[in-house]
Amino acid sequence: SQERSARLRRWYELMMENKEELARIITAENGKPLKEAQGEIVYSASFLEWFAEEARRIYGDVIPASAKDRRVLVLKQPVGVAAIITPWNFPSAMITRKVGAALAAGCTVVVKPAEDTPLSALALGELASQAGIPAGVYNVVPCSRQQTAAVGEVLCTDPLVSKISFTGSTATGKILLKHAAGTVKRVSMELGGHAPFIVFDSANVDQAVAGALASKYRNSGQTCVCTNRFLVQTGIHDEFVEKFAKAIEKELHVGNGFDAKTTQGPLINEKAVEKVEKHIKDAVSQGASVVTGGKRHSLGKNFFEPTLLTNVTTKMLCTQEETFGPLAPVIRFETEAEAVAIANAANVGLAGYFYSQDPAQIWRVAEQLEVGMVGVNEGIISSAECPFGGVKESGLGREGSKYGIDEYLEIKYVCFGGL
Repeated sequence: SQERSARLRRWYELMMENKEELARIITAENGKPLKEAQGEIVYSASFLEWFAEEARRIYGDVIPASAKDRRVLVLKQPVGVAAIITPWNFPSAMITRKVGAALAAGCTVVVKPAEDTPLSALALGELASQAGIPAGVYNVVPCSRQQTAAVGEVLCTDPLVSKISFTGSTATGKILLKHAAGTVKRVSMELGGHAPFIVFDSANVDQAVAGALASKYRNSGQTCVCTNRFLVQTGIHDEFVEKFAKAIEKELHVGNGFDAKTTQGPLINEKAVEKVEKHIKDAVSQGASVVTGGKRHSLGKNFFEPTLLTNVTTKMLCTQEETFGPLAPVIRFETEAEAVAIANAANVGLAGYFYSQDPAQIWRVAEQLEVGMVGVNEGIISSAECPFGGVKESGLGREGSKYGIDEYLEIKYVCFGGL
């Protein structure tokens, strides 16, 4: 474990030494602003640092036995080969969050990066090699969109693979789960979200607006934990909407990710843009109002204006499915119970956010929200030491944190008799 720890630590250091070049690869691959890409590399590297430290803390147990002539031991051993299937929106961090844990546990990995962003995975491989991670331990299988389903199926069905860790859509996750069932593989799934962001009357509205801006528009709304629906209590609804619209217009700049003042890059492809348009059109046809944005940006191609909608109801598509784009729909509500009911009506539960200054309300709502992660008066919640994952159809297992390494370990009980 000490050797694994040292190699992971070296890999972390090499990532930090090369962070500018790695960030430029991300921006070139998926369009996110360079500053965000730099942030992703630091976040990404933090998982290698974290798991380098956790590698030396894989403790077993000695259990008092019921019989005098026995000793009972518990060992933790690596599950074996782990197949890692990652998305395009965080092409570096989604790899290290899984691979760091797997390697710390003593597993080898086969990484299948998203077809849109294979270069980040290959760059990490080059640095892994420089860090002294032996050949055959970190493997990358880039593949075309046409081959993605077939490669995914092989990874999930091959008996030599012991574990699947996937981040992506709920629909794809369900297909992979079916494939993995055939050989009863260990599975981690980090699937789609539909994050509510509730602003109660007691909230500090300026803080809530700042949190809303960060949570919704990071990576142009293309993150699985970004807010998908805003629920704002009647008493402060108008003030929140007015301030949020002003902040969007003043602080967000759409443009090329390599341009220093850009905060909003392009969406990943034409299909993503069409989904945002469809959600806006559906909402407006049912009585929603566009406060700001609402259409493709004059830059053309996959650029879209950051958009804010009001008079939104739970009947609209944008509040029933994940948009994955720069669209903020605001639903007005009256009571806490109503807000919690709307938030929990989804069949997924990854992240949820709410703003309140009432301590009793904070406890009640934090416990009642059916999500794996809650941000209270905070719009950005991810970090290496915290357990990342969801409930309901948002997934299985947790990543990062002291819990993340358990996903790659088997527990073996040894009964030592005849003593």
